[in-house]
Amino acid sequence: MRVMVIVKASPNSEKGVMPKEEMLAAMGKYNEELVKAGIMLAGEGLHPSSKGKRVVFGDGKKPSVVDGPFTETKELIAGYWLWQVRNMDEALEWARRCPNPMPGEEGVLEIRPVFEASDFGEEFTPELRAQEDRLRVELEQQQRAK
Repeated sequence: MRVMVIVKASPNSEKGVMPKEEMLAAMGKYNEELVKAGIMLAGEGLHPSSKGKRVVFGDGKKPSVVDGPFTETKELIAGYWLWQVRNMDEALEWARRCPNPMPGEEGVLEIRPVFEASDFGEEFTPELRAQEDRLRVELEQQQRAK
């Protein structure tokens, strides 16, 4: 199963406080362990919401754009990983080994399963599955070409 591990933002991450060398080294070591174990598929840190934008969709209305920063820090994301794990228990084992992503503050990781094609049931028709498969192949080819 694939899971997204969401690193929740903190007041310091929203202020743009950059991690110290020790934190970068600890996280680098942890990421190496994830890669060597075949767990990590992707992962990145994110700039504060002050550098972001939101696109808000209303019923039948043209989408509107809202500039950051966004006020609810506890609802914001400071980074993420995409992991391939056997099950949620394995994801939890790896998450517990993570260095606190917000040294000096409360760090929070949220783990959420990624939808797989089978999760959508009959609504995900063979035609839609074929389209999804074509897009995945195209994305892989694009990534290899870079």
